[in-house]
Amino acid sequence: MFKALLLEQQEKIISATITDLDESRLPEGEVEIAVEYSSLNYKDGLVLNGLGGLVKNYPHVPGIDLAGTVTQSDHPNFQPGEQVLSTGWRVGEAQWGGYAQKARLQAAWLVKLPSGLSTRTAMGLGAAGLSAAIALEALEAHGLTPDMGEVLITGAAGGVGSFSVLLLAALGYTITASTGRPELEPYLKDLGAQNIIPRQELAEPSNKPLESARWAACIDSVGGTTLARVLSQMEYGTSVAAVGLAGGNKLDTTVIPFLLRGVNLLGIDSVFYPAERRAAAWTRLATELPLEKIDAICSEAGLQELPRLGKEILEGKVQGRVIINPNA
Repeated sequence: MFKALLLEQQEKIISATITDLDESRLPEGEVEIAVEYSSLNYKDGLVLNGLGGLVKNYPHVPGIDLAGTVTQSDHPNFQPGEQVLSTGWRVGEAQWGGYAQKARLQAAWLVKLPSGLSTRTAMGLGAAGLSAAIALEALEAHGLTPDMGEVLITGAAGGVGSFSVLLLAALGYTITASTGRPELEPYLKDLGAQNIIPRQELAEPSNKPLESARWAACIDSVGGTTLARVLSQMEYGTSVAAVGLAGGNKLDTTVIPFLLRGVNLLGIDSVFYPAERRAAAWTRLATELPLEKIDAICSEAGLQELPRLGKEILEGKVQGRVIINPNA
């Protein structure tokens, strides 16, 4: 038996209960894992509240991230006793996920834990840290270097935003962080942001297709009007990495920034990011991030707190990252 947060659906109403399940209920998979930690993401908030149509089959165990120790394996790449992590591949959506003490997954969805990372630190990073690393990789591939000027990070107090600030600061970039919570300015500056601007400065639509050029790059977790406004403020030939949609999934803009300033809009997906590049991204996080600062970004909670936290993350009330301990 193992403990899990189980979602059930009755007449379109989603309920969550912590229950004991028999191992026989685990889905098919090549590798069985004793889960040590998971984490809370915006997508988990959607799943916990039955939104977005992400889960098609109930009962369901959510949790899109997990890390732990292999207990049983039918695949030669993984042996019992090895520590592994998983983010993406629709685990926690189409497949049972990490809000449980045990999981069974396909080997292709797993990455061996990089040297220097604990399972707890790995889940402090989770999908958010991986997304930040992928976004930076995309910006660098389009020419970004630390000497080019200010890099804007929107939604900076969230998970992806926090790790973007931390990672870019460690590499010597000049960072401007945008947030709707002015009380978090000390937190963002401790992570490495040199400048802070209020969310509202970017949240209002502009009546100009181009504004004064300011940003050498942007990692955007907000989308919507904010992304449209940022596009109009980019320097010539620079890029925006679009990572999230906390502010909306519609983009009302013009092609003028693309045609007159050669701006690039780069879509960032961490769910199906190729396995071989995924392992390299995790190694980069383990070696280039100041891991001692991750504790400043993270708090810890148990399974019983997830229904509340699932609502709060959708309301923008969660700061940084929440690590979920299913064994608490």
